[in-house]
Amino acid sequence: MIKLNNSGPARFMYTVIAICLVTSITCFTMFYGSKAGGKPVLYTGIVTFTIMYHFWVRIIMGNVSKLFRNKIKYDQWWFQEHSFEKPLYKLLQVKKWKDKAFTYNPGDFDLKEKSLDEIANIMAKSEVDHWINECISISTMFFSLIWPKLTAAFIISAICAMIFDSQFIIIQRYNRPRIVKALEHKNRVQEKAEETNEEEAKESEE
Repeated sequence: MIKLNNSGPARFMYTVIAICLVTSITCFTMFYGSKAGGKPVLYTGIVTFTIMYHFWVRIIMGNVSKLFRNKIKYDQWWFQEHSFEKPLYKLLQVKKWKDKAFTYNPGDFDLKEKSLDEIANIMAKSEVDHWINECISISTMFFSLIWPKLTAAFIISAICAMIFDSQFIIIQRYNRPRIVKALEHKNRVQEKAEETNEEEAKESEE
């Protein structure tokens, strides 16, 4: 059973989905059922349906991807930092705006609740989710097969949604190396402490 997220951003998404679902059903019923309202009603239905689709499918796929989260590890090759990334993120001034971004589940990145290792893996999983979202964004262009006169609008919608999700991919790739660096430092300190304890134990035995 899927447990609903109770964070503020999640509740906002659920609310938008509910409003858009009701609005789109109402508009489509009015337009296709009785031709009431004309094109303004149809276009309102299409817009709200598209917004609902963007949010709803993202939540669904985010839950589906949880089935594979144990196979997603931060040290896999896809998640390694590349040489071009630091200059790019500096150019984009990621440091200035990254903490202002919309976060679906803030608790996943809370150091008081999660270990560094857990957070690094969650960041990798989150990046995968947003790459999936990029594909979801592209899929909205297929709506033009139903409403061909709005092809340009669907293309613009897809591009805007892709740009929106790209910020989260950038944020995860910007933050994760810093978490990994802190984790590696912590592991080195622990290993050194263990070696010291072993040496002391040997000396006491002698």
